[in-house]
Amino acid sequence: MAQSGAVNEDVVVETGELLWSLRDVFDGEAVDELDHALQAAGHAMAAGADDHLVLAAALHDLARSPRVGEDSSAPHDLIARQWLTPRYGERVGWLAGAHVAAKRYLVATDPGYATRLSPESVTTLRRQGGAAVDPAWVSHPWWRDAVRLRRFDDRAKTPGAPAPSVDDVLVVARRVRALHLGERERP
Repeated sequence: MAQSGAVNEDVVVETGELLWSLRDVFDGEAVDELDHALQAAGHAMAAGADDHLVLAAALHDLARSPRVGEDSSAPHDLIARQWLTPRYGERVGWLAGAHVAAKRYLVATDPGYATRLSPESVTTLRRQGGAAVDPAWVSHPWWRDAVRLRRFDDRAKTPGAPAPSVDDVLVVARRVRALHLGERERP
């Protein structure tokens, strides 16, 4: 049991270090990636999202961290999914990894959505393949939560906006990690 607790805390510590590494990392938005992550988590919390969605919202752009995605040519949504899934489970990984597909879906299905995107998000949309609705994606059981995450993401770009702390996010991470370890130990 002590081993499991140590593994749990090691992953949470790693997650905290990853979040802090996003300070002063900018991708063309008005806030750095740490503020963006914390604001996204805060929007999820305020909306009453479950812990998995809150954590995915906080970590959806983790590939922007110099600790994770610096040397990779893989898309940042794929990096997020690959990093999160073994640490926090399939739901967190899938949700974070689906935030680009959710943007593409919203542009294709919500006539006003594209007009509300930041200039940086419009630019990245072109690189990500533009508007699209993937029938397999919208049949996934978590796709609606991915759309919610995308909306949290879009709103998380306001300088000086209130947000939870890194420690607040790590409290959520500990709960999700404990659930993930419990799921893996089941026969």
